[in-house]
Amino acid sequence: MPLGSDPLSELAIPDGTTVEEHDLVTDGDVIIGGQSTIEFGVRGRSVIADERVRFGGNIEAEGDCRLDMWCDVADNVLVGEDAYIGERVHIGGELRVAGDLDIGDDVDIENGFEANGWIVIRNPMPTIVFLFVYLSQLLRIGEDDAAQDLVEEMLGEDDDQQPILVPRGASVSDDAWRVSTPATIGDDCRLHGNVRAESLEVGRDNVIFGSLRGREDVVVGKGTEIKGDVTTRNGDVRVGPGAKIWGDISASTVELHENATVDGKIRASDGTRMHTDEVLSRPDESAAAMAEMAEELEGDSDTTEPDTDDATADDETDEDATADSPADTEPSDSADDDTTDSADDDTTDSVETDTTGDSGESAAAEDAAEATE
Repeated sequence: MPLGSDPLSELAIPDGTTVEEHDLVTDGDVIIGGQSTIEFGVRGRSVIADERVRFGGNIEAEGDCRLDMWCDVADNVLVGEDAYIGERVHIGGELRVAGDLDIGDDVDIENGFEANGWIVIRNPMPTIVFLFVYLSQLLRIGEDDAAQDLVEEMLGEDDDQQPILVPRGASVSDDAWRVSTPATIGDDCRLHGNVRAESLEVGRDNVIFGSLRGREDVVVGKGTEIKGDVTTRNGDVRVGPGAKIWGDISASTVELHENATVDGKIRASDGTRMHTDEVLSRPDESAAAMAEMAEELEGDSDTTEPDTDDATADDETDEDATADSPADTEPSDSADDDTTDSADDDTTDSVETDTTGDSGESAAAEDAAEATE
């Protein structure tokens, strides 16, 4: 994400986010803008809340937790690493921190706190101010790459799991998710409540127990169920393959996939169009996974093929050697047989001739001996 962009300019719900028993659950981080209200409890990797954020349940963070000034948590705060609690924060339960604790003045913790690391009583710098000062110092000394890395680390852009981003002044509850910015919902999510935003993009295979309402365009991805109405004031509605809308659709133009289902009525002032295309520009995770798997298999086959070829070549060489040796043996055997036969015949002839010659020389020697006597 470029440094000049606002990371909290939209409501972003990453893949696999669920609402379980009034808790908002994700595998990634949770970043919440100031003056927001989260009626759920929150469970995630790290939880960062700007000033005056109110939580209606527990906070459970596997990593760090940072609550800026005037935050209010209705129940317990459980932190797996370090915690930064700004001044005048109210916690209705207890605070348990596995690492170090930085805590400000006038913090009200009704059931006490416990930390396994260092406890420092001071006013931690507000998150936004801290990030701004840190980034400005990095940029001032010319460390642009380090600043970019910091932004990507804070926003989880290098991780497989993107963070939940809640913009400033948002209201999230079992009844409704209300923001004044665009909203993007990932794949395989299960959410409760009506979603109200400037525009909406809902991913694939989601289940939303509520309706969608936006001022601009609304897009519903493949296989998603919306158990309510889909309404836009000034934009269009696009519905992907296999999606099911349990209520009505109201928009200027409705683009409906031929395999989608709408149980209610369709109201389109500029008409309705059937299509057979995908409605989302984001990559299909299943297709990407299949492509990645195919590439891995292809890579494995590529890495295996030379060995196979070598092995095959070796086998062929062995086979050729094996095949050639009988072939070579057979001609050599026949050649050896012919040579042996001819050699034997020649040897026999020579032997016979030599034998005759030897017998003649023996007779001449005997005659010479008798003449001497």
